[in-house]
Amino acid sequence: MGIEKKEEGFDYKLEEMGIRIKDSDQLKVREDVFDEVTLLALYKLVHKKWISEIGGSISTGKEANVFYGERDGAGIAIKIYRIRTANFNAMSSYIVGDRRFSNVKKNKKDLIFAWTKKEFSNLVRARDAGIPVPEPLVWDRNLLVMSFIGEDERPYPQLRNAEINDPESLYECIIGFIDTLYHKAELVHADLSEFNILYGDKAYLIDMGQSVTRDHPRAFPFLMRDIKNINRFFAQYCTVQNDLEVFNNVTGLDTQEP
Repeated sequence: MGIEKKEEGFDYKLEEMGIRIKDSDQLKVREDVFDEVTLLALYKLVHKKWISEIGGSISTGKEANVFYGERDGAGIAIKIYRIRTANFNAMSSYIVGDRRFSNVKKNKKDLIFAWTKKEFSNLVRARDAGIPVPEPLVWDRNLLVMSFIGEDERPYPQLRNAEINDPESLYECIIGFIDTLYHKAELVHADLSEFNILYGDKAYLIDMGQSVTRDHPRAFPFLMRDIKNINRFFAQYCTVQNDLEVFNNVTGLDTQEP
């Protein structure tokens, strides 16, 4: 009973700030997500007209929650990195060695703010390179607003849950994304798998907060892991290339089997 009152009070606090709730039953407000820092960021973005309404949960990940929202009637995705419960150590391994964020302080809040900015920057680079990703619209503190990838307020399914009509073509397409990301965006996704690809009218790469630049000390191991993940998934549907062959084709190296 006490929890229900607390959540109702938090809903009221959002509405009191001028943040319209699209569906209060679906929102399921949690204080570990909507803490004071997040509320301040949300308040700023609402009053700068980036967000008109916030609706139900799209996904809950290890570090962040994503909510459906609207901006002047158009669907958006609102990603909120949890300051209280995010895995500080796991996130820092992707920040350390990234020259873009060499001056980030070591405390948890600053790291998460940098991570949010990093995902925004990575999405911009990927989109500029022609990779289908959510369009990054704005970020503030631990909150990132992107275009919504889906239909009728429902996100496209993750690749692992999607019906794949032409796996061979889709496999080649995603290997092409890895190559384009490396050469044009100068990035390695670093967490690419059937969980971080949405598939609807086409394939979209998502969750790029951990993506690293090509000169990151662990770029090659991350790249090989991405390739192995994609090959593992598609091997059940079609013939895939050798992991090392794909790695060498992307990097231009001539790495041999150990």
